[in-house]
Amino acid sequence: MAYAYWKTGQHKKKSHFELFFRKNPFGGSYTLFAGLDEVLKFLSSFRFSPDDIEYLRNTAALCHCEPAFFDDYLANLDCSEVIVHAMKEGSMVFPRVPLITVTAPLGIGNMIETTMLTLINYPSLVATNASRMVVAARGQFWEETAGSNLPRSMTPESTDANAQALPRKSMQLTEGGQSDFRRRKPKCVEFGLRRAQGPDGGFSASKYSHLGGFHATSNVLAGKLLDMPIGGTHAHSFVMSYTSLDLVQDAKVQRVDNGEMVLLLPLVRKYQDELEWHDTNEGEMAAFIGYAVSFPNSFLCLIDTYDTLQSGLRNFILVSLALNDLGHTPRGIRLDSGDLSYLSLECEHLFHEIGNRFDRSFFYDLDIVASNDINEAVLHSLNKQGHAITMFGIGTNLVTCQNQPALGCVYKLVEIDGKPRIKLSNDLDKVLIPGQKVAYRLFGEAGWPLLDYMAGIHEESQPAVGERVLCRHPFIEQKRVAVIPSRVVKLHSLVFDGKNGIVGELPSITESRQYVNDQINNTRADLLRYVNPGEYKVSVSEDSFRFLHNMWQKETPVAELR
Repeated sequence: MAYAYWKTGQHKKKSHFELFFRKNPFGGSYTLFAGLDEVLKFLSSFRFSPDDIEYLRNTAALCHCEPAFFDDYLANLDCSEVIVHAMKEGSMVFPRVPLITVTAPLGIGNMIETTMLTLINYPSLVATNASRMVVAARGQFWEETAGSNLPRSMTPESTDANAQALPRKSMQLTEGGQSDFRRRKPKCVEFGLRRAQGPDGGFSASKYSHLGGFHATSNVLAGKLLDMPIGGTHAHSFVMSYTSLDLVQDAKVQRVDNGEMVLLLPLVRKYQDELEWHDTNEGEMAAFIGYAVSFPNSFLCLIDTYDTLQSGLRNFILVSLALNDLGHTPRGIRLDSGDLSYLSLECEHLFHEIGNRFDRSFFYDLDIVASNDINEAVLHSLNKQGHAITMFGIGTNLVTCQNQPALGCVYKLVEIDGKPRIKLSNDLDKVLIPGQKVAYRLFGEAGWPLLDYMAGIHEESQPAVGERVLCRHPFIEQKRVAVIPSRVVKLHSLVFDGKNGIVGELPSITESRQYVNDQINNTRADLLRYVNPGEYKVSVSEDSFRFLHNMWQKETPVAELR
């Protein structure tokens, strides 16, 4: 295609492209924009090396091309004439509104298409998937740590102040369930590296799931390179490798108060006798002791290798009591199989029982981590059943985006040499809105966005605070609404300026993550629903609507019937 442009003298024509998608993924109402940082790095370093050119020159498809195409055009091609505007990394975005716009000579503008789509499609998809899982895991749409107020009906003052004891089968704040304000809202940790589509896919999943709201990753390299929190637990193989308590009879832990090294096994045996728990698996107990002496201040065990409640849970408690005698605070347990709702509640109940019996308050703060093929549907199901899980380790269904493997971003020419272009289709969703556009987000009095609004770049009338704006559906004439915005935000800014390269500083992943969090907490709750989510409107101006339909008619051949 590039050769055809060059051969016919089209390659230098000033062109305008838009990168956007047509439908939100996962049956939802929003998408998160991610991958801009990698796009800008790509544009900054775009060149054809001598080896690249030699390879292209000798391919079957291009071996007939004139030498000047390779030696004069490709050898000197870069992005010095490419201008890019984009939304902010982590923005909530919606169908048809451009994520990125590119103004460039036609040849280079087309050449960068595939790479840009690659760098945006998966990051945006996995960030959106992560965000939806975080919302599902928390069971509600407000974030305690973000400074949002609790809904009035859910404030602590509205609860029974006389309620002292936690119920055996207590429920967290759920979709229709009871509320327990003392229970922490679960966090999500990315466990997907070993199931991802190769190491590059695994790294990208770690990076962009964190942007989407995941707390940490098990990918240590991602933690190092991106300065992200890392987290994980031991494997079943660790437990299975210990066959006897003889392996840990000399295992010692340093006492916090005086530094004395103390044998751990006798302390564990003491509590085993006191609680009369003599039927637990001794190899598992040995493994937990081995882990405890290695990580006394971050002791978190996988407890379902043999029997979750009769062995794993009890062994963890015995070792935890012994560790705490020496001044250390255990971290928690992980469940990787079985009925996660039932098992987590049983574990929590026994923790509280032991905490009361031995006056150990740390038992009320232990993490209960759950894994085992968790996806968005499972999270919502657990919310309805009730559970005591404080952290979800999610891998396969996060990084592979089980429910939808691709976002479907497209990159379309909308203007060339100042002339708007349109693509028509029998499928209404694929009809292109022609010409360069300016996109705005209009906010209402309640503080959240009402709709996104696009107007032609040369239109004199642009939306303003307090002024009535007629917003049209791009294709359906009867769908229109008047908006009087309380705030107007222009959605795109200059991010790449040709020879000057990247404009401004890119936000850190932590800053983008916080931006995502702020948007989620300040959007309509119906847009976050799992079932039948609300629809977010994307509109065009009256002038853009008329121009689109006039051009549509002009470019559509009139059929003749005889």
